[in-house]
Amino acid sequence: MKPDEIDVLVARWERLGMSSSLIATLELSKRVARLDQLFEQAVKAELAELGLTYAEFDVLITLSRAEPPNRMKPSELSKSLHLTSGGISNVLQRLTAAGYVEREANTGDARSRWVQLTDEGRRVAKAALEASSRAQQELTAGIPEETVREAADALREVLAPLSRRRFR
Repeated sequence: MKPDEIDVLVARWERLGMSSSLIATLELSKRVARLDQLFEQAVKAELAELGLTYAEFDVLITLSRAEPPNRMKPSELSKSLHLTSGGISNVLQRLTAAGYVEREANTGDARSRWVQLTDEGRRVAKAALEASSRAQQELTAGIPEETVREAADALREVLAPLSRRRFR
C-alpha cells in the first residue's frame, strides 16, 4: 500500500502513544475530510465555469430531483441541504435573480411559497450535473473501479451507525 499525506500524522500519533483504535478513528476522519475537500475543489472549479456556487448547485440539483414540477418549500430545501433558513434565502435570491428558480404561492398554505425550477434552471441543473460528474470521474481516473466500490461500501458500513447518533 502506498503511503498518503495522512500517514505522516499517523507516525506522530504513534510517537505520542495514542491507542491504535484512536489512531484508526483519526485516520478515518482525516482521510474522509481530505477526500471531501478534493472532490469539492474539483466540482467547484467546474461549477465556477457555469457561474454557480456549490450551494447554488446543491439547490438546483435538489429541485431537479423533486417530483414534477420540480418544486419544494424553502424549509424543505433548508432541511434537505442542512442550510440555515438565512443561508437558503440568500441562495434562492441569487438563483431567482439569475432566472433559474421562481417562487410561487402555495395555495394550500398561505404562510409558505413554492420554489421551482424554470426551464433555464432545468438546463443549467443538467449542465451542472454533467460538469460535476465529469470532475468526479477525472479525479478518480486511474483508481480501479473495484477499489472505489470497496471504499464506498466500507464507508457505508461506518456511516450507517453514525447517522443514527444525535449530537448536541
